[in-house]
Amino acid sequence: MNIGQAAKQSGLTAKMIRYYESIGLLPAAGRSDSGYRQYSSQDLHTLAFIKRSRDLGFSLEEVGRLLELWQDRQRASADVKSLARDHIEALNRKIAELAGLRDTLQELVEHCQGDHRPDCPILKDLESGGCCH
Repeated sequence: MNIGQAAKQSGLTAKMIRYYESIGLLPAAGRSDSGYRQYSSQDLHTLAFIKRSRDLGFSLEEVGRLLELWQDRQRASADVKSLARDHIEALNRKIAELAGLRDTLQELVEHCQGDHRPDCPILKDLESGGCCH
């Protein structure tokens, strides 16, 4: 199948498929006599793996490692579990960071009168770089 069909079936864009190919996550596609990329069912399976990994928030580097582990039938599942646990820890750090940002912004919104006057604690905080609220 061509790249447009592969994109439609995988839920990825043709641009992303070409990018994944260029960085080595996906093997170079075969070519038709006219030079068009041709994708196999195995390529689609790999694209589905990549997409799901990315949907779960794994970085491209992590996806590459997961692909290596997936393709290595001699791998230890402990290696996969370790990579997933590391990713969970990173997600938890990001969640904590986002919760802190939300709480700070919520506090600023609660202190803003939101009326016709120009005084605005939100803008004052942004202007001060957050050093003095």
